Amino acid sequence: MTSSTTSPTAPRIALVTGANKGVGRAIAQALAELGNTVYLGARDEERGKAAEAELREAGLDARFVKLDVTDEASVRLAAKHIEEEHGRLDILVNNAGISTPWRTPSQTPLDEVRSTFETNVFGYITVTNATLPLLRLSDAARIVNISSVIGSLTAASSTDLEGSEDFPDGKFPVILCHSVSKAAVNSLTLMYANELRDEGILVNAVSPNWVPTDANYNTGNLTLAQGAVMPVRMATLPDGGPTGTFTSSSISGEALDLPW
Repeated sequence: MTSSTTSPTAPRIALVTGANKGVGRAIAQALAELGNTVYLGARDEERGKAAEAELREAGLDARFVKLDVTDEASVRLAAKHIEEEHGRLDILVNNAGISTPWRTPSQTPLDEVRSTFETNVFGYITVTNATLPLLRLSDAARIVNISSVIGSLTAASSTDLEGSEDFPDGKFPVILCHSVSKAAVNSLTLMYANELRDEGILVNAVSPNWVPTDANYNTGNLTLAQGAVMPVRMATLPDGGPTGTFTSSSISGEALDLPW
């Protein structure tokens, strides 16, 4: 890993994908409130610029960058833009995702599975690979992949989830696209964590928990700000922090370890 003049306590350069709304915007805002420069990756230019304006009005260093995670050329241009302005990237939060109707496996059209994976899985890989050269120029690079408890194979294989905070009815939801795509996110998180461990680049999967987003029809028991707590904590880990973990935000603010 190439060293730079930065340190883990100095302002960092961060990129959050899907940052124009929802939990992505909350994560971007929280990172900016810590004094970091945060790029708001969004494919919708109007919404992205509006989010940038709102955060800058609050005195935060937020910068919109056009980025469609399903378009490799768009991702490369975004990475080049950050390189030209700062020469490195310290924090990557892979958050951009799409939601489809919650259907059982037998009722899920194949095109919905393909489109979900294109954004929720392949998009994470595309952005990570495109920005990794910049992350390697940081002295404390962190990658956070936004996942979900419904990506847990352990929970999915359980026939008794009574008393679980995550599954109030005691049953794992039988839905295909979101669950399977997040299980894939967990797997790719471990693969990158294992590859980059010796370089000091920490890679972790984090669930914001049940926050109001398009994916759950804007329901939830945590606010977006509460859901951003653990992603931000993992994005700002000190040297020697954990890598290859799966955690969740909680109402109390304490980290919740989730089963893979």
